[in-house]
Amino acid sequence: MSESLNEPVRSREITGASILLDHVTKRFPGQVKPAVDGLTMEIPAGKIVMLVGPSGCGKTTTLKMINRLIEPTEGKIVVDGDDVTRMNGDELRRGIGYVIQAGGLFPHMTVATNIAIVPKMLGWDKARIAARVDELLELVSLDPELYRDRYPKELSGGQQQRVGVARALAADPPVLLMDEPFGAVDPITRLRLQDELLSIQEELQKTIVCVTHDFDEAVKLGDWIAIFNEGAQLVQYDTPERILGDPANEFVENFIGSGAGLKQLTLTRVTDVALAEAVVGKPGEPAADVLKRVTTAGHGHAVIVDDRQRPIQWLSRRQLGRLETIMSVPDPKLPVVGYRATLNDALDTMLVSSAGAALVTGRRDMFKGVIDVKTIMDAITKSQEAAGQVSTSAPVGLNTGVFTAPDLAAVVDAGSTDDSTVLPAQS
Repeated sequence: MSESLNEPVRSREITGASILLDHVTKRFPGQVKPAVDGLTMEIPAGKIVMLVGPSGCGKTTTLKMINRLIEPTEGKIVVDGDDVTRMNGDELRRGIGYVIQAGGLFPHMTVATNIAIVPKMLGWDKARIAARVDELLELVSLDPELYRDRYPKELSGGQQQRVGVARALAADPPVLLMDEPFGAVDPITRLRLQDELLSIQEELQKTIVCVTHDFDEAVKLGDWIAIFNEGAQLVQYDTPERILGDPANEFVENFIGSGAGLKQLTLTRVTDVALAEAVVGKPGEPAADVLKRVTTAGHGHAVIVDDRQRPIQWLSRRQLGRLETIMSVPDPKLPVVGYRATLNDALDTMLVSSAGAALVTGRRDMFKGVIDVKTIMDAITKSQEAAGQVSTSAPVGLNTGVFTAPDLAAVVDAGSTDDSTVLPAQS
């Protein structure tokens, strides 16, 4: 049996605001050419818009003009109907969330104090601030009891970035600006932070404008992608699907780069495929009871979840047979992907962990099911056939940048022989 995550998503209220950049120009003293030259673009409310382009093309300058960390030389910037170039800059910035690389936390302040900065400026009372801090830590998957009184130096890079997002959301702003937010963390943490952002956005429906140098990240996160050339000239502003399938010109084609077929895999989410069920156990249970359920179901492993249904271990029959009681110690190398992750992310997670499958988590990291390499291979085959890139009789090899089903099987199988490798039997 398998289950799908294609369950109806409840309609959520859009809490974001539309943004209009109307012939916006920025000239810096001593520079011949404008950093941003007459940019006009509309950013829809409740959407994620990714700004990409070569270094020095004006992406970050454009982002910082929205909250007037950089003042525009000419033009108007309208947020939710208000021309922000006429507003008090400090007041404007208190109503717009801002996330930078590595979180930008104040090192001498606790996590709770960092998050509370803007609400305190806005005059919120202590009880309301404390409740908001705990709510936001829960939202970014950090246990308030464990993290509210820690200092940034006591956090990992990924945890610091989560706190940075929580701080940016503290006063419930309609707009969130993000400047290379995940550029300073390792690839696996980056994938998880991206999944976290998508999960948060599904709940909150903010307007998010994000600068990135990574086109794959733009395709994964963006509802819309704006591709800039020098001077923030807007070369193409479209959905990821349209940009990959119908690039506007040679500049866009070159920017996308090789391996466009594999990038198409970034358009398919874990939510779009069927997941395998798993036998679930909990800490404190007799291991023999869990092993019996695994054997009866014909599975090879059991997923151990905590009291909030978050996966902490993935134990094989052999491992279960060695235990008397299921322990509560989390496995830091657990191959986990969010349900809003792409199949490309799921594949990366499997390859890095040498596992032929990964655990899928939903909102607030709750366990949803298992995705395996066969599911990904099938999805790749369908994607390639739909795009007319390959035929089943003539698979394209790895050197082309496009993974085929036989390629993936060989890569995964090459590292999947020891007992720690997770390859659950499917029912």
